[in-house]
Amino acid sequence: MSSSSTTPLIQPRVDARALLGLTDPSDTIDWPRMRAAQLHAGRRSALLFFSAHVGGAGLAALALEPLAPHGLLFCWMILTLGTAVWITLRRFGWRDGNALTATLADIRRTSPEGIAMGLAWAILPLAFGATATARASLDLWAATTLVLIASAMTIGALPLLSLSFIAILGSACIVTLLLAGAPLLAATACFLVLLLGAGSYSRARALVLLRANQVALAERDQTVSLLLREFEDAGSDWLWEVDTQRRVVRASPRLAASLGLEPGTLAGMPFLQLLAGPAWQTGRFATELHELADKLKSREPFADFPIPIDLEGERRWWQMSASPKFDERGIFAGFRGVSSDVTEQRHATEQIYRMARFDTLTSLPNRLHINEALATAMAEADKWGARCAFMMIDLDRFKAINDTLGHPVGDRLLQRVAERLRQLVSENEMIGRLGGDEFAVVVRDARDAARVEALAQALIDTVSRPYELDQHTLYIGASVGLAVAPRDGRTAETLVRSADLALYRSKDKGGGVFHAYEPQLHIAAEERRVLEIALRAAVERGQMQLAYQPVVNARTGALLGFEALLRWTHPDLGAIPPSKFVPLAEEARLIGAIGAWVLRTACQEAALWEAPARVAINVSADQLHNPAFPALVAQTLAASGLAADRLELEVTESVFLREGTAAVTVLEQILDLGVHLSLDDFGTGYSSLGYLARTRFNSIKIDRSFVQNAARGAREAIAIIRAVVAMADSLGIATTAEGVETQQEHEVVQALGCTRAQGFYFGRPLPVQEARMIVSRNGHETTRAHA
Repeated sequence: MSSSSTTPLIQPRVDARALLGLTDPSDTIDWPRMRAAQLHAGRRSALLFFSAHVGGAGLAALALEPLAPHGLLFCWMILTLGTAVWITLRRFGWRDGNALTATLADIRRTSPEGIAMGLAWAILPLAFGATATARASLDLWAATTLVLIASAMTIGALPLLSLSFIAILGSACIVTLLLAGAPLLAATACFLVLLLGAGSYSRARALVLLRANQVALAERDQTVSLLLREFEDAGSDWLWEVDTQRRVVRASPRLAASLGLEPGTLAGMPFLQLLAGPAWQTGRFATELHELADKLKSREPFADFPIPIDLEGERRWWQMSASPKFDERGIFAGFRGVSSDVTEQRHATEQIYRMARFDTLTSLPNRLHINEALATAMAEADKWGARCAFMMIDLDRFKAINDTLGHPVGDRLLQRVAERLRQLVSENEMIGRLGGDEFAVVVRDARDAARVEALAQALIDTVSRPYELDQHTLYIGASVGLAVAPRDGRTAETLVRSADLALYRSKDKGGGVFHAYEPQLHIAAEERRVLEIALRAAVERGQMQLAYQPVVNARTGALLGFEALLRWTHPDLGAIPPSKFVPLAEEARLIGAIGAWVLRTACQEAALWEAPARVAINVSADQLHNPAFPALVAQTLAASGLAADRLELEVTESVFLREGTAAVTVLEQILDLGVHLSLDDFGTGYSSLGYLARTRFNSIKIDRSFVQNAARGAREAIAIIRAVVAMADSLGIATTAEGVETQQEHEVVQALGCTRAQGFYFGRPLPVQEARMIVSRNGHETTRAHA
């Protein structure tokens, strides 16, 4: 039989100590069952063993009868045959023929049997071997050789018994031959003993291997039977066979039940017709059935082939696997296969695919899907020498709405945005959500640059229309960054980076516009990166300094204090304006550490001034949303010795735009310390009287733009300043006019009732030593001034 039709035997490693019964290892062999097989083999050979010893003893007695005393010879035969009977009875007495396992002790109990039998037979060569005649010696050696060979053959399955017997009797024979002066015969006997010992061990090992293979095959047959029964019994798996004409020869009843037919009606029916159902008559069946027909026609095996099945108006999916079958002459006889219903698994796979590639909130393609689509579009563009484009969209003012109205409203707003964006794209584009308030568009064919730019503008216009949501009218906008491949990047990663830089430029211009990528944007990004690295080390290396700009009484001009202004001078880059590095510090989350340094340094300096000169410090929104900030202020005041009422913190209205009241709580804690609070740039942002009602501000700072316009006679600016001053007076709050640069502007703010003034007209930001001199020179005026 060819190897292809036989089952290969397993070849496990047989532990010699376990085979002899000396140990019980935990390996791949089931030794309790193997020991039972050894004892069963010994039981079956017990009669042959006994017969061999009876015959051998008889031959030995006949050979020694003329030489040995009859009484002594009789006693030896009684001893030998009695031992053989005892061993035979013990072998027959081991449990019963149906025992499946045996213990280590069962094997070890065979050792005394071999020793007893070996000692009984060793008497002959030791007692009579040296004195026997040549004829008697030859008969004697024939008898012992017969017994040795017969024992190795009959009880070889029990190596502890057979080897102990062979070793004792063989050793006795070898010693006798050496004492008789026959070393050559002794060597021959030694070789025979070793050969019989090896043969006995090999027979035991072969028995174990054979039994191990029988056990493995039996377990394999049981497994196959179980699997076949599972196929027959399972609700969605079945077996089938077709002949050379692809007609059903045999099929599981489950197949008929799945098709809504009686089991007896399948035999002889065309297999493909069964699967096609009513569509077979029209010929309008699934492409997969045509492919299945081709696979059956090719007579090649196939696996896990999916086909759709329409049953009672429901689309199901079956998975087919089959192999060709051949008769004993090697002639093709049809196919034998297995099928299963994988509809639920297919739906689950589709759901997993969708979850992995679509955003759960908006149902738009997610970042992974967008990246895949972009990579595909770039590959196609490169193949055909065309162009594709990538747009990044960021929503303007979405964060303010999300923070003030809450995340549920923000999520619904994102869904509405997604609905509008989805209506703008055609088959040439794919739009998706990258995360947060960022969206992206992949334009597969971007050869028409005007059309791409028109789409970018349409995206902005569509998103910017008002939204009616939960009785709120919401206004947001959109900024777009555009990059075109291969001009702006030859890899998906590079193109996304280019679009991101273009989006940054759009946001930098105030939002609501789109910007196409330019090579200079990379240079600007690199400058920001270098600047951020330098900024991280600026405080530690002493590159930061504070300049102090005087704040005076608007009516008398007396010095009230200073506003501490941060300055940065880099050894290589030179003086870097705050408008450039402060936003970068906020983006890089360095503003907290820099702000703490400013607070500490300014308080230490102000503590050296003559009272009651104050120092004003700008505080960022990030600092005020840190619950530990009041403790930092208290520790700084205590460490510097500065009175709390000589410290004024300036905040902007942006701190109130985040969700929750964390900033208000922090401000209240700071006010409880006795620190003064000023609302900076009032009127330029999201001005609301609610801020003044919620927080006890000590002063309001009027932006320089109002001051300059009022000096030019602009009625709106004058009216705004008058209104702010009137409101502040009614609340007992001081007003500070910023950016006063000329005498005319000073006179205007005086006339409009501002209580404080600040600007180049009174003094530019000064180094620390000059500020000290001014405080010292104006100490008396400062003391008489009112806040």
